[in-house]
Amino acid sequence: MDRFAKIRPYNDSEVQPVLDRLLLNEEFLLALTRLRFPRFGLRFSKLLTPLVGRVLRRRLAEVHDVASMQQVLKTYMAQALKSTSSGLTVSGLERLQAGHAYLFMSNHRDIAMDPAVVDYTLAIHGHETVRIAIGDNLLTKDYASDLMRLNKSFIVQRSPKGPRQMLASLRLLSEYVRKSLIEDHSSVWIAQREGRAKDGFDQTEPAVIKMLLISQKKSGQTLSEYIRAMCIVPVAISYEFDPLDEAKANEMEVIARTGVYEKGEQEDVQSIARGIAGQKGAIHVAYGTPLGGDYQTLDEVAAEIDRQIIANYVLHPSNYCAYRELFGSCPQGPVGPQQKPYVAAQHSAAEEQFRQRLSAMPAALRPHVLRMYANCLERKLELGVL
Repeated sequence: MDRFAKIRPYNDSEVQPVLDRLLLNEEFLLALTRLRFPRFGLRFSKLLTPLVGRVLRRRLAEVHDVASMQQVLKTYMAQALKSTSSGLTVSGLERLQAGHAYLFMSNHRDIAMDPAVVDYTLAIHGHETVRIAIGDNLLTKDYASDLMRLNKSFIVQRSPKGPRQMLASLRLLSEYVRKSLIEDHSSVWIAQREGRAKDGFDQTEPAVIKMLLISQKKSGQTLSEYIRAMCIVPVAISYEFDPLDEAKANEMEVIARTGVYEKGEQEDVQSIARGIAGQKGAIHVAYGTPLGGDYQTLDEVAAEIDRQIIANYVLHPSNYCAYRELFGSCPQGPVGPQQKPYVAAQHSAAEEQFRQRLSAMPAALRPHVLRMYANCLERKLELGVL
């Protein structure tokens, strides 16, 4: 009996039946059409849906297993990065051993792009792709669940009612992560916190570490031994521009003004689409060093993950510009993947681009957007790693 059948990614034998189901799903094809042609109204989208279905069927004709599905997605990812970014750079891969399984734990800014850029940078440098943790709150449609599980995603169940059901769900998740790493020798990606850091303040939730440790008792290992066995690698993902900065700022402004924000029914799906299609500027993925210290508490583990993510986070001109707009001046520090000292005069065009982006937003949202970008720099100052 497959204990993990409801949460695990699809196996090779399941790929073809799932694809057949998706290609007959009118709701999925319509959603895909509207994503591809966002300016068309519902009526024209419905007219185009059969054409989109035929094109998709043709492009997926050679997909019969997980590897071939990922090859298709890799091609789409390359195209998306080319059209929505000024370049993707990576550092720290020399710290990884080929064929070794790691638990990649990253900061979390974008629902789909964060694990996608980790997967992509690993793939193009000859490493195996990862199994991706995704919350069931994002899978409000069956076709969304199918799509994610075709791409090696496993489901984090956040909807169980009651403490017993929640504990059982967390135990199953913890055991699946451990099985993936220790038994299946398959790397895993998981965010350092539940939900995105919408204010740009990256901080690991100890509850995430606690979930991973639920299966520690079965191993008979100490905390430090178990952390080392999990091979946790902190990953810092930085975007020069956040395609959802205005939307995130709107949510923070509403909460500040009313105390509550009611999310729309399909808001997460829309966020995924905008995150993929929106302009991001320069992107950098920095891989840290596998955790190998001696730890007495979960907070100590979380603190080391934070230290590495914040230290390795690559700053962009947008971060320095936002900090200076808020505080009148900004500290000296490195910028970009080359880590050259930041000199504002040398980045005047990039700063002007950020100011124009900011000025196009409602005035009430601008302080939240500035804080969002400035917090990346401020976190480095707090931990003394600038």
